[in-house]
Amino acid sequence: MVELDLLWVVAAGLSEPIWMVSLKKYNDSKNILWGAVVLAFMFIGPTCLSMATKGTIQVSIAYSVWVSIGAAMVTIIGVLFYKDPLDKQTVAFLLMIVTGVVGLDLITGA
Repeated sequence: MVELDLLWVVAAGLSEPIWMVSLKKYNDSKNILWGAVVLAFMFIGPTCLSMATKGTIQVSIAYSVWVSIGAAMVTIIGVLFYKDPLDKQTVAFLLMIVTGVVGLDLITGA
């Protein structure tokens, strides 16, 4: 059951960059369809997270993984598509976030 719970967390994490990019698109265009995508994925992410925590994954771990996936993906998308700057400090701190989440997963057995 842990595998299914982990898939729910990953799905929740992947929904974060979708709604963030959609929010940018909506702000740039004011197109109601982008607004609908924003609202849909703002609902989908927490719903997937909720499904994950019904199983064996602790809420604190699920939330940490969710946030780290979202933060890393939004940063990568920003750099690749929106010309956001990427410096050594940003990379270092993102790696610390990911390392911390992996460490939490290892010590809790998630």
